[in-house]
Amino acid sequence: MMKKEYEIENLHCGGCASKIQYELDKLAELEGVNVDFYTKKLKFILKEEVNEDELIEKLNKIADKVEPGTYFKKVKNDDSKLSEDEDTHEHNHSHGNELISKLDLIILTIGITLFVVGLTLPKSLQKDIILIIAYGLSGYDILLNALKNLKRGKFLDENFLMSIATVGALALGDFGEAAGVMIFYKIGEFFQDMAVNNSKKSIEKLMSIKPEFANVKDKNGIIEMMNPSKVKVGDILIIKPGERVPLDGVIVSGTTTLDKSALTGESVPVIGEVGSEILSGSININGTIEVKTTKIYSQSTVSRIIDMVQSAGSKKAHAEKFITKFARYYTPLVVFMAILIGFGVPLFYDGNFKLWFSRALIFLVISCPCALVLSVPLTFFSSIGKGSKDGILIKGGNYLERLKNIDTVVFDKTGTLTKGSFKVTKVEVIKGSEKRLMEYAKAGEFYSNHPIGKAILNYGDVEISEWDIQGHNEKAGYGVNALYSGKEILVGSRKFLESHNINVELPETFGTVVYVAVDSEFIGRIFVEDEIKENSRKTIDELKSQGIDVYMLTGDNKKTGKHIGDILGIDEDKVCTNLLPQDKVSKLEEIKSKSKKGTIFVGDGINDAPVLAMADIGISMGKLGSDIAIESSDIVLMNDDPYKIIEALHLGQRNNQVVLENVGFALGVKIVVMILGVLGIANLWLAIFADVGVSVLAVLNASKILSKKN
Repeated sequence: MMKKEYEIENLHCGGCASKIQYELDKLAELEGVNVDFYTKKLKFILKEEVNEDELIEKLNKIADKVEPGTYFKKVKNDDSKLSEDEDTHEHNHSHGNELISKLDLIILTIGITLFVVGLTLPKSLQKDIILIIAYGLSGYDILLNALKNLKRGKFLDENFLMSIATVGALALGDFGEAAGVMIFYKIGEFFQDMAVNNSKKSIEKLMSIKPEFANVKDKNGIIEMMNPSKVKVGDILIIKPGERVPLDGVIVSGTTTLDKSALTGESVPVIGEVGSEILSGSININGTIEVKTTKIYSQSTVSRIIDMVQSAGSKKAHAEKFITKFARYYTPLVVFMAILIGFGVPLFYDGNFKLWFSRALIFLVISCPCALVLSVPLTFFSSIGKGSKDGILIKGGNYLERLKNIDTVVFDKTGTLTKGSFKVTKVEVIKGSEKRLMEYAKAGEFYSNHPIGKAILNYGDVEISEWDIQGHNEKAGYGVNALYSGKEILVGSRKFLESHNINVELPETFGTVVYVAVDSEFIGRIFVEDEIKENSRKTIDELKSQGIDVYMLTGDNKKTGKHIGDILGIDEDKVCTNLLPQDKVSKLEEIKSKSKKGTIFVGDGINDAPVLAMADIGISMGKLGSDIAIESSDIVLMNDDPYKIIEALHLGQRNNQVVLENVGFALGVKIVVMILGVLGIANLWLAIFADVGVSVLAVLNASKILSKKN
């Protein structure tokens, strides 16, 4: 199986995007098909090996049959530098992608002018001719598209509905109404496209964090500008004031201030100095720095953010899937009902075919499902974009939808509710000296990536040589067994030492205690503390105020866990202590069994990956969190602030509210106007508002999420 992605050209209709996806879903060689109207991308998994050129040709035939002129093309390779010709092509293409071409605008303007002139004239043949010309100028493209689609057998779309309705009005002699309806339909479509385009631009603006170049300094001090994808791990980058950081790395020279707002949503700049980690996508504000790269471009923060946001559309919410399916059956149903109104009612009721045919035309205009097909996916698209802007990366509409139905949040303690930046607060020697105790402790923790191990390695001035370490074996969650200078060293928890038949006393204190033994003799313990994050208590208080149960999982002993739980305001019976990594899975299963709605797990470390994947929604800390935790999670918090969980829940609720507003408003207005049309109260003008006007308002309502403040 192979993942494929193609760009979509000339796709201008949300309904058509749904129809193309419906047709592509029928192909046996494809699965997981996603046609994204807003990013103009086609993504799918190819189940069998085929000739790619033949596949694209096959897909293009399907797309062109649904919407004439629509086709797919291969995604441009970012690894290649743009040539002058390619730059020109991109530039020209952007002009060809305007909302309405200059020629079409001129033709429509002439049509509107003739329409206004025609309305001022008294009833005459001249007036009728002018209005018919106005109709032709404003609606010729819609009529042509309807004819093309009719030939292709795919005619139940807005072009067909508008053509039948206005041609019918002409047949009834309502020339002014036919021309006016077509003109206002085109104007409404323009404003609808403009609203959608503005939302797309807001999303694209979020993607502007992508770096365009990297200045790489070689061993001779020569600086070369190159594509970020060509830079290797260990290369030295020169980053000047005002430039965007192209790859993740560590500052090796210089001091500056960094703007990370595009990544984390934090508006306050941070200081970057020698030794500081630096994330790609940040902006260097005021100092020239040299950075040693630690990741290639595809693994750097900026690349992963862009990939997550662009891939989010492939994981559709139930509401999006429902609207797509609804639209597929809705339009044929209303066309059938219009036929019954236009021909069935007069045939069996009063014989007034002209009256009921007119009402059937009104019914047809109202029936177009554009408001729903456009606004519901756009609502999810806008919400995911808003989250990205605020440092909350949501990997799909399905996860966003789940946020509205949560009753339990489970936190891992270290690095999530606490900073994960441990420091040694006390060293208690049982036998020997403190220097000897720290030497053996550092030998045991020498290869550790755990924050506690790093705190021990960074404490004091005792140094050891890696050459003196002859063996090293770590048991996750317990401790380390090492051979150092011929001595067997045990560094870890009380349980770890007791499992080796070494008795230790449990001190009367809070915090984490690391025990050290040499050659089966207990020689001392090291006390380590982790600082609680500033917004942890505020987050938990707000979750509880919303009726959400809050749990904390930790490997700490019961006394320490209870102490931290008291500080954070977590109920004692919901503080789960003495947990090994594998214990967290079973504990989460137990908690999930009590949940009536949905459960969120929040973690950051590599040991949290299985639990993140098992939760209804897994949320990871992206700033300090491990790569595997980020990959296993459904939502990533870029600045590690737990309060972002509250913002994510609010975003999920707001998204759901807008979806319900749009569905209720669109269907409500359409049903009311349909009834009024059948009763003879509504005319084609009101029908146009019920179609295009409602679509514009629904799209504007969906796009307001991007501009709304938390």
